[in-house]
Amino acid sequence: MKKYLLIGVSAFVLGAGSMAYVSQHAMAAAEPRAKTYRMLGLFGDVLDTVERQYVTPVDDTKLIHAALDGMLTSLDPHSGYLDPESFDDMRDQTRGEYGGLGLEVTSEDGVVKVISPMDGTPAANAGVKAGDFITAVNGDSVLGLSVNDAVKQMRGKPGETVTLTIAREKSDPFDVKLVREVIKPKSATAKMEGDYGVLRLSGFNEKTTDEAEEAFASLKAKNPKMKGLVLDLRNNPGGLLDQAVGVSDLFLNNGEIVSQRGRDPRDVERYNARPGDITNGMPMVVLINSGTASAAEIVAGALQDRKRAEIVGLTSFGKGSVQTVIPLRGGMDGALKLTTARYYTPSGRSIQKTGIEPDLEVASTKDEAQSIANRAFQFSEASFKNALNADEGKVRKGAHQPAEAPPEAFDAKKDFQLARAEDVLHYGSVAATPKLPKPTARLAEVIGSKAKVAEVKPPQITK
Repeated sequence: MKKYLLIGVSAFVLGAGSMAYVSQHAMAAAEPRAKTYRMLGLFGDVLDTVERQYVTPVDDTKLIHAALDGMLTSLDPHSGYLDPESFDDMRDQTRGEYGGLGLEVTSEDGVVKVISPMDGTPAANAGVKAGDFITAVNGDSVLGLSVNDAVKQMRGKPGETVTLTIAREKSDPFDVKLVREVIKPKSATAKMEGDYGVLRLSGFNEKTTDEAEEAFASLKAKNPKMKGLVLDLRNNPGGLLDQAVGVSDLFLNNGEIVSQRGRDPRDVERYNARPGDITNGMPMVVLINSGTASAAEIVAGALQDRKRAEIVGLTSFGKGSVQTVIPLRGGMDGALKLTTARYYTPSGRSIQKTGIEPDLEVASTKDEAQSIANRAFQFSEASFKNALNADEGKVRKGAHQPAEAPPEAFDAKKDFQLARAEDVLHYGSVAATPKLPKPTARLAEVIGSKAKVAEVKPPQITK
């Protein structure tokens, strides 16, 4: 059975002899395919030359797997080949239990880049952040390795220590020591903040919808006077499409949640909500940031478009594509992870590269506000060189002065974005919520070949 994945948040080549005979008549009738056949022959010739002349003996299987993965990753950052071991690992992860450090990673220009650490895992507890580059594992460089090969080095026996070398913006490279654990991330947790419930979703695995419903029911039973709900999707790298639909359905009574459209314009699949809102219409706010990706963006987009919740935080990652996992020989030869469609929010928005923009833009810190003012420090789908193009010619919002950031008097130990989400619930809407002065930010402007940084002052407020 095929599974549809939307992850940030990691085809088929014929070898020598597989095209032994093609008749002249077939070649003439299928001229567009002739070049493909010649290139397949070229692949066989290269493989044969490497086998015979490379300085040391080579592993044919490893070479072909690398060729398959290289072909697919050249299409976009989310397509790829999974060898049988990696395919098994992926199935373990989507089931919600596996061994490792708790990182969602991708590859950018041959470097392993962190999409997001998972809540409560060794990586999150050690302070690994979205956008970090992993350059070495236990002192061995992972530069140039595929994501699958790098992940294999990070996974292993629980209880063993792993040292990651991290490269981070504005910092010298440094080492982080972590201890492998059996990762059983609980994808849904809930707590009270004053009069409001906070439902935190850290990912979308096979258990997420059930866990979210149970967490909310437990919280509501203990706090029957709860006045509103914050759905926290920050740094949620995504996961399974059916779980994104299921979570959205928990809060919607009817109507479309999301649609996906493939290469053929007629190939449209729509997902709709069933009657029943587990909150009985309780006011809602959704928290997002640049680490909110894929399946998490589906939920945010559905609740925003259907006017069920307002969005607070920062523009999301912008991964609006669907990956289909296609097992090869029942998984014996691994699987393809192939981008097969874009997804669209209920209003018809494709957010590929552009992301979900919040109704109230709020940076969590002054440093984060500065990174928004200088887009060179932002990490999103649009930062991938070979990302699938945005639909309808849209582009992601560039460097700009964010609407809000923590004022001087705000306690740095508290969560400013969450506090502003609670303000929106208290006042009833973003429009009714008193706005704070814009933070001072330094916008980077490029003039000719020189970069100039201009300080932008917040607007003056007259009483």
